[in-house]
Amino acid sequence: MEPKKITKEIYRIGGADLTSAKDCAVYLLDLGELVLIDIGSGEGFDKLIDNIEKAGFRPQDISTMIMTHCHVDHIGGAGAFREHFGTRLIMHALDSEIVERADMRLTAALCFNINFQPLAVDTKLMGEKGIITIGRHQISWLRTPGHTPGSISVYVNIDGKRILFPQDIAAPLLKEFDCDPAAWMESINKLLALDADILCDGHSGAYGPKNVVKDYLEYCIDSQRQMGYITL
Repeated sequence: MEPKKITKEIYRIGGADLTSAKDCAVYLLDLGELVLIDIGSGEGFDKLIDNIEKAGFRPQDISTMIMTHCHVDHIGGAGAFREHFGTRLIMHALDSEIVERADMRLTAALCFNINFQPLAVDTKLMGEKGIITIGRHQISWLRTPGHTPGSISVYVNIDGKRILFPQDIAAPLLKEFDCDPAAWMESINKLLALDADILCDGHSGAYGPKNVVKDYLEYCIDSQRQMGYITL
């Protein structure tokens, strides 16, 4: 499978169909500087590198990796990527505590049968929202807890369109991982208010335009309710 071009600046270069069954969707953003949103489990590392090159880029030119949350299918390959290419790792401080101590339960490493090692985070985001400046663009981030305490969603405005990366917003709110359904519901309302044109999910790919994004987020609410994790 080839990398998936979403816009002229955004590619999906990793995922269960592209790199490894254990990988989340991995997005590459060309914003004057190159940025990765998540990295996958590490088991699809070589294929991920191939896909970066197939998309027309060099992995050593990726300046920054934004890690949306602490689960190993999203961040398991981060240490190896930084070791090879010197990439800066960014994560919310609340989830960085989990990855820096390599908590095998809260990273879900036990479920994926991955021997996750402690991972130092270079830049720890604090608070509820902020801006990460990359090249000529600004990437906005919001803390969107529920799936994990320090889950973040990021979005960027390009050519009049808002592209949103909420990653695991659709994932079941499992007690085994200390998920917080009430916090999740508040988070999804924040995402609906962003009125995004394109949504890039952490597993199922990209959705758009606006009405499809809204439908998808409402589907997430319905799905959590049907599974019994939230009540409305």
